[in-house]
Amino acid sequence: MMGHAGMAATAVRYLRSAGAPTAVEPLPRPALRAVRDDERLPVDPAEFRRVLGHFASGVTIVTALDTEGPAGFACQSFASLSLDPPLIAFMVARTSTTWPRIARAGSFCVNILGADQGGLCRAFAVSGADKFAGVDWVPAPTTGSPRLPAAPAWLDCAIAAVHTGGDHLIVVGRVDALGATDDTDDTDGTAGPLLFHRGRFGRFAD
Repeated sequence: MMGHAGMAATAVRYLRSAGAPTAVEPLPRPALRAVRDDERLPVDPAEFRRVLGHFASGVTIVTALDTEGPAGFACQSFASLSLDPPLIAFMVARTSTTWPRIARAGSFCVNILGADQGGLCRAFAVSGADKFAGVDWVPAPTTGSPRLPAAPAWLDCAIAAVHTGGDHLIVVGRVDALGATDDTDDTDGTAGPLLFHRGRFGRFAD
């Protein structure tokens, strides 16, 4: 399996081949020493996932457009990062087959999903499927990445940096354009954000 450094180097090559402006730099190599037994915290992966499942998050679909066409994946590991300059970040597994296409494009669009779009999220969470089958999209205004008109909010971004983070990559994006609908009324249960909590989709309730 490709190591962290190899995956980061692959990302850099994709970004450079795409001519994308980026601040990707190799992380400084940490000082290595033996880890003592009393420093090891035995964390079971299933328990780690169960505990962190108590943290509710929003749900997004990150999309890009490369020479093969539109690409995208469902992503809940998304966060705002900086106001000045406007930066966001998302995390993607190093094993993702969609990430190399996003890296090659050098840009992406984050589509923030609404409460009634759980089905759309599931469709983009399936690996190897034609995720855009029957899905309407338009080019985002700056990068041309697929913007999903049904999504209540979106951010059009260029890749600014990529960092390694264990079995994931931390992708930082510079926001070049963004937009949102004005419909914030969720009294009928169809608007508002799509939430993910303890392995299930949900929505705000009064």
